[in-house]
Amino acid sequence: MADKKINLLIKKALSGEENAYDALLKRYQKGIYNMIYQMIRNREETEDLVQETFIKAFHSLDSYNDQFAFSTWLYKIAFNHCIDSIRKKKLKTLSLDKPIELKEGKVAHQIRDDSHGPESDYIYQEKRKLIQETIESLPERYREAIVLRHREERSYEEISEILQIPLGTVKARIFRAREMLKKKLRENAG
Repeated sequence: MADKKINLLIKKALSGEENAYDALLKRYQKGIYNMIYQMIRNREETEDLVQETFIKAFHSLDSYNDQFAFSTWLYKIAFNHCIDSIRKKKLKTLSLDKPIELKEGKVAHQIRDDSHGPESDYIYQEKRKLIQETIESLPERYREAIVLRHREERSYEEISEILQIPLGTVKARIFRAREMLKKKLRENAG
């Protein structure tokens, strides 16, 4: 049934009816957008690619074979257009072994080592422990609010319901808890 409706829209679009183009666009735009966004991860670029995909598809609509699903044909156009865009954007790469030549001479690449070692792991664990101890030392009403917000990632509204206090009080407690934490952590660091 859906294929007959789509094929009718395609025939109308091919005969020049703009409403048919709009109907096809509305039906598939969100799915095409989601697919391209998964590949590109950039909203503006995704919007451009979606628009370009539909332009390409509508220009080659007469080549569509109704023996196959229109959605498959359209998604293939979108996928290929997306891949083409990614290929065009590939950046020029530099060799890490070869120095860069400047007017002033050659400059070697220096790469920072961000790998974790036992020392950085120990420091990280100590900081976590200190933060946890500082949170535990807060008065109960502040500790509850900060734990619900940051450890359990609850919204202000959820915290308000859980603690059965007004939303403004939740915000005030979290603000006050953060200020107390900053002060205590500064004192412990100094």
